[in-house]
Amino acid sequence: MLNFNYYSPTEFVFGRGAEERAGEMIRKRGGTKVLVHFGGGSAIRSGLMDRVTASLDAAGLPYITLGGVQPNPRYELALKGMEIVKQENVDMLLAVGGGSVADTAKCISVGVYDDGDAWEDFYIGNKEVKKAMPVSCILTLAAAGSEGSNSSVITYKGI
Repeated sequence: MLNFNYYSPTEFVFGRGAEERAGEMIRKRGGTKVLVHFGGGSAIRSGLMDRVTASLDAAGLPYITLGGVQPNPRYELALKGMEIVKQENVDMLLAVGGGSVADTAKCISVGVYDDGDAWEDFYIGNKEVKKAMPVSCILTLAAAGSEGSNSSVITYKGI
C-alpha cells in the first residue's frame, strides 16, 4: 500500500429526519439566503422538498428554488443557477437529490465567481478555482460520492 494523506472538510450528518435540520445547519455555516437546487418530481412527490423548505422557513432563511436537474446534468441549467445567485444575492447552495444535483450545484458554486465562462475555464481549461460558494447536500442517492468530492460532471450541448 502506498502512503497518502486524505483531507475532507465535509461534515456528514446521517439519520432519520436529518433533512429537517437543513435550516439549522445552513445557519451554522453562515448562510443567509439559499438557492435550493433539485431534480425532478421525486423530491416533491416524496414530501422531501416540503420538509426541507419548512426547515428553512423555521430558521428564518429566505430561499429560491431551481429544479429540473437531469441525469448527466446540463451546463445550461448551471448557468441559470449562476444568474439567479447573482440576481438574488444568494450565499449558500442546497442540493436536494442525487449526484447530478450535487454536481450542478458545484458547477454553480465555482461559476458564479468566475470572470469568464466556467465551462471553458474549469471543465475544458486548466484554470484553478480560487473561490467557491458553499454547497450543502441532502442526498436521496449516495451512490456517486459527489457530496464528498471537489469535482463534478457536467454535460454541455455545445460540444
